[in-house]
Amino acid sequence: MKKRNFEERLTGGHPNSLGDTVAVVEAVLKKPERFGELFDCYRSDDEVVRLRTSNAMKRIARENKALLVPYLDQLLNEVSKIPQPSVHWTLAQLFARLKEDMSGAQLRQAKKILKKSIAHASDWIVLNMTMDTLSEWAREDASLRRWLMPFLNGLQDDGRKSVSAKAQKSLAKLTKPSAKA
Repeated sequence: MKKRNFEERLTGGHPNSLGDTVAVVEAVLKKPERFGELFDCYRSDDEVVRLRTSNAMKRIARENKALLVPYLDQLLNEVSKIPQPSVHWTLAQLFARLKEDMSGAQLRQAKKILKKSIAHASDWIVLNMTMDTLSEWAREDASLRRWLMPFLNGLQDDGRKSVSAKAQKSLAKLTKPSAKA
């Protein structure tokens, strides 16, 4: 029986299903040297493969985030340019998890990417995940907080309940006395 590569294993089935994602994650966690093969699936022409790759990245980051650290520059410089909402909401989550592993330049670039997402995205999941990460970072970054507040104020009136509620929660987090000046 021919061994199938990760891209083949992440292809097909219902677009909203995980497909073989969990098994691929398990394979990478057992053989971390295969992480690059999975990461390369971001270069697939298939949107479903890229969605499942993003899901796999989140799962791997929870279990062994050190595998992603050498790929931070590629996440920032290549993956962030993929015009697909599932990629962008995943980046917001990955950047939050990898913040302590980023250099100053990488963190500045991650903030720039997420600012662009919150300013231009229409996808509710992208907005919610980006608000989560930026509002958490803004608790310790007064400049980011000043930049973010007008967006959160606008999004609290969004017609989508989840976006509105997330904006309100983020505003509350940033206006509490515990947010550093």
